[in-house]
Amino acid sequence: MIEIKNLSKIYKTGNISVTALKNVTLKIEKGEFVGIMGPSGSGKSTFMNIIGCLDRPTSGLYVLDDKTIENMSDNELAEVRNNKIGFVFQSFNLLPRTSALKNVELPMVYAKVSAKERRSRALEALDWVGLGDRTHHNPNELSGGQKQRVAIARSLVNQPAIILADEPTGNLDTKSGEEVMEIFKKLNKDGVTIILVTHERDIAEQSKRIVTFRDGEIISDELNDREAKLKSDPA
Repeated sequence: MIEIKNLSKIYKTGNISVTALKNVTLKIEKGEFVGIMGPSGSGKSTFMNIIGCLDRPTSGLYVLDDKTIENMSDNELAEVRNNKIGFVFQSFNLLPRTSALKNVELPMVYAKVSAKERRSRALEALDWVGLGDRTHHNPNELSGGQKQRVAIARSLVNQPAIILADEPTGNLDTKSGEEVMEIFKKLNKDGVTIILVTHERDIAEQSKRIVTFRDGEIISDELNDREAKLKSDPA
């Protein structure tokens, strides 16, 4: 589903150049659950921005679903973001004076889905994440865990093939974080490809594969212990 070859990203400010990614090569297959780890400044967020079509690489190849991304126009990239990728952020990114229902409907407005269909799909998504009774609550009336579940519901409504989650448990208490991770596991079990950035090892270890960045490069790419054991001993 995702193929990246020799991907680099260099940011320039005046005469200063900062290399965020150096010749990164990686494949992610459909239906995988990949945890992306690394310290601050390792390049993991830049990597997520590029695969989420929010930023462009300086050089290298990025192919998503057999389509080369880096030469697409801004409008084409926006279409890819809206139709193929769902985003979940650490800070939730919900509109503050807007109900959970309206927040979840928003991606479908851009996708020109009818009002009736928007409402139906948004209600279904909120019910799926366990918030069917919170549809008309604004974000300030919800807990952190509930806000993140609204954000997950919003990421689902256009039925994306990939969910990109950037530190989705970073602002949550332990119990809420566990609930959010269970939702991602259920989505992955249903066939959605999940790519999750985290600095927390215990969160990354709930994914099936862990890719670790340092200084803009991938320093390890491995199945977690549970998945490795299943592969070596499927019985």
